[in-house]
Amino acid sequence: MSQLKQRLRADLTSAMKARDELRSSTLRMVLTAVTNAEVAGKQSRELSDEDIVSVLSSEAKKRREAAEAFDGAGREEMAAKERAEATVLADYLPEQLSEQEIADLVGSTITKLGVADDGMRALGKVMGALQPQVKGRADGAVVAAEVRRQLG
Repeated sequence: MSQLKQRLRADLTSAMKARDELRSSTLRMVLTAVTNAEVAGKQSRELSDEDIVSVLSSEAKKRREAAEAFDGAGREEMAAKERAEATVLADYLPEQLSEQEIADLVGSTITKLGVADDGMRALGKVMGALQPQVKGRADGAVVAAEVRRQLG
């Protein structure tokens, strides 16, 4: 079993003992998502820490989007709950890149690939090179927006 999955299970146990409802429900939800990812496809498999980080990133993104939707609908209490769950998930994700770090990374990748003159046609090439570097550390939409800004 991966170290991250063991940590999630141990933290769930301690959250249950501490009667921390928010943390225990969030960790249960994440462990369920991990289990679903493990049994998805034709053959079940054990997820690596990197795969679990992908699941955590996906769940955190869902929480952010749900909070925005609840805010738009005027349901502040539900939005606050979604944000609190996203905060719990952030404890298990790698530290997020700042906007400046993303801009620097995009600029160096464009220079390294030598596609500055290609304009928007180089978007896919740049994003393909960046994805492994920012996986779990930055939202793909934010990275894509910065790539478009620097290429356009």
